[in-house]
Amino acid sequence: MKPLSKILFVLALLSFTFNAEGQIKVDLKKKLENQVNRRLNQKTDQAINKSLDTVEDSIAAGLKKDDNADQTAENQEGQENKGTDAKAGSKTGGQQTALESYSKYDFIPGEKVIFYEDFSQDAVGDFPALWNTNGSAEVVTTNLFPGNWMKFVMNECVWTDALLKLPDNYTIEFDVIPIGGLEGAGMSGWIMRLMQAKNAKAWDSGSAPGQGGFWFRVEYFGRPGYGTWLYGTECEQLKLSGYVEGDQYKEKINQKYHIAIWVQKSRVRLYQNENKIVDLPKAFPTGCVKPDRLRFEYGAAMISNVRIAVGAPDMRNKLMTEGKLVTYGIYFDVNKDVVKPESYGTLKEIANILNEVPDVKVKIVGHTDSDGADAANLDLSKRRAASVKNELVKSFGVNGDRLVTDGMGESQPVAANDTPANKALNRRVEFIKL
Repeated sequence: MKPLSKILFVLALLSFTFNAEGQIKVDLKKKLENQVNRRLNQKTDQAINKSLDTVEDSIAAGLKKDDNADQTAENQEGQENKGTDAKAGSKTGGQQTALESYSKYDFIPGEKVIFYEDFSQDAVGDFPALWNTNGSAEVVTTNLFPGNWMKFVMNECVWTDALLKLPDNYTIEFDVIPIGGLEGAGMSGWIMRLMQAKNAKAWDSGSAPGQGGFWFRVEYFGRPGYGTWLYGTECEQLKLSGYVEGDQYKEKINQKYHIAIWVQKSRVRLYQNENKIVDLPKAFPTGCVKPDRLRFEYGAAMISNVRIAVGAPDMRNKLMTEGKLVTYGIYFDVNKDVVKPESYGTLKEIANILNEVPDVKVKIVGHTDSDGADAANLDLSKRRAASVKNELVKSFGVNGDRLVTDGMGESQPVAANDTPANKALNRRVEFIKL
C-alpha cells in the first residue's frame, strides 16, 4: 500500500473509532491532515530546489564560458552586430552555436545600411521614436538578452513611421523573442508584414492593409506560416500562402530567433536562424507591389536589431580589382570577439574567392563605433579580426600564412557616430589585398 493510501486508511479508521467522541475525532483528524500537508510540501520543495539547482548549474557554466573574454572590453562599446544566441530549441545557458551548423546558410546581407534600429536612442519605458502605432509598445531590457528591445503585447499594430526607399534587391534582418500573451500565460505568437502603404501618413487598417505585400506569422503553438496579399484584378489571382511544417521549425516562448529576409525583385527568401524556411520565386510579380514599410502586429513579442540594407556586394570585384572589401555580414555579440554562426554565408563567399587565388595575401582589419573607451575598442577590433582569420582557416580551409590581422578600433569611422544606423556603418570588417 502506498504511503498516502495508508495515511488515508488511518484517517478513516480513526473516524470510525472515535465516532462517539466527536471533539477528539476532529482534533486528531486535523493534526494528521496538517502533518500530511507539511510532508507533501517538503517533498514538493525538495523537487523544486533540485530543478532550480540544475538550471543554476547550466547558467553558471554558460556565464563561466563568457567570462573568459577580456573583461576590459565589457560594457565599453555600444550595440554591436548581433544575431541569435543559439540554435532555436537546442541549447541553453548561453552556449554558442557552432559555425558549422549553418553549413547550408547562404544568406548574404546587403552592403549599404539604409535603416538600423536597436532602440539604443530611446529611453526604457518609452515608445520608440522611429515607429508608430494604433496600440501600444515600449522599449524594455531583459536579463536574458543584452540591449534594448521593443516589446508589444496587443491586438493592434506597430510600424516603421517613415516610408522605406527600397530598390529591387535588399535584405531585412531582425531578432525576435516570442513572449506570453495578453493573459500572461503561454506564447501568443506574432505577425510581421513587409508591405506597401497607401501613403506615408495613412493608417493602413484591415487584415490585408495597404496595396499588398508579404507576411510571416508564428502561431500561438509555434508553427510558422507565410503568404502574400496583392490587390488588383490580375495580381489577386497570384497570391500565395502556406505553412512551415516540422517541430524543429516551431518557435518557443522566451527564446531568441534571428529572422533574415532576402528580396531579389520578385523572389523572397526567409531564414529562421540557420534554416531557409521560405523561398517564393514569384512572391512579388512585376507591377503588383513595391514594399516600403515594416509592420508587426497581433501578438506578443520583443523585437530588436532591425537591419535593412540594399545592394548585393560584389565581393570578388571589390577585393581582387579594387583591392579592398568592406563587409557588414560578419556578426559578433556585444563586446565579444566570437564570430556568430549567421556569418557563414559571407565567410563562405570570401573563402571561395581566397581559395581560388592562392597567391593573394590579405589583411583583415576590424573596426568599431565610438561607444566606450578608445583602448577597449582598439583591443576588441584586433581580437575580432583574429577571430575572423581563425574561422577562415578552421572552417573553410584558407591557408593562414596568407592572412594577417589588425584592428583600428573607432579611429577610422565612415559615418558620424550619432545614430544607430551610422554606428552600424562604422562596425565593420575590411579585407585589404596586400
